[in-house]
Amino acid sequence: MSAAVAGSVAIVTGGNRGIGRAFVEQLLAQGAARVYCGARDPAAVPAELIEAGAVAVPLDVCDPASVAAAAERCPDVNVVINNAGLHGRDRLVFAADPGMARQEMEVNYFGPLAMIRAFAPALAANGGGAIVNVLSVAGAIPTAFMGGYSPAKSAALFLSIIARAELEPQQTSVTALVVGSVDTRMADHVEGAKENPRDIAIAGLKAMVRGERICDTDAMAVEARAKYALDPVRWERSMAKVLFSAGPPTTRR
Repeated sequence: MSAAVAGSVAIVTGGNRGIGRAFVEQLLAQGAARVYCGARDPAAVPAELIEAGAVAVPLDVCDPASVAAAAERCPDVNVVINNAGLHGRDRLVFAADPGMARQEMEVNYFGPLAMIRAFAPALAANGGGAIVNVLSVAGAIPTAFMGGYSPAKSAALFLSIIARAELEPQQTSVTALVVGSVDTRMADHVEGAKENPRDIAIAGLKAMVRGERICDTDAMAVEARAKYALDPVRWERSMAKVLFSAGPPTTRR
């Protein structure tokens, strides 16, 4: 099961900036017939994307009515890119805002679930298509200093695998992207090397075309997962050290 980019009709959640914007740009550059750029505020969609052919769509993945309206407005979709995400930069147990973990779960887990449920009928009607969930290496391995974000992305990874199994009869593929540190607003507090959002989008679309189940999109994701597999206790202790360090997180080795 896979889907081609050329000629596709895609919707990207959180498509107005960061990795989402890069997906919109790459879909258009690679010949997508139409790209719906989902954003809570359509006015926030950059003019350059609209000029390039993107269609701004109001979409809040945490609002069931908004998701339902988007599915009704975009019945021709055969590619869904679940990119919208939230990292609250808070602890999990000793949280400054105890409600942040719930918000992170709403955006990072229940949001993609709502999108998959809403668009599954359209995908089936349009030949099966594909779903791409933009996740994180913090969802593939426990990352203590990322608080509620790590568990939420982990839940979304399991969601991806289970959704793929459920949607297989209608020929819809589901690909989970395990992403390292990327140069976006979400990671502006992280020091060191960070990936270009464009490279993540290119890798993600290649994985979608190949029908991959799980794809590590960059070197950091590959290396982190390899280190955890070799010595999980050492990895977990190193993440705890970052949690209690005085300085900001860093990708420097």
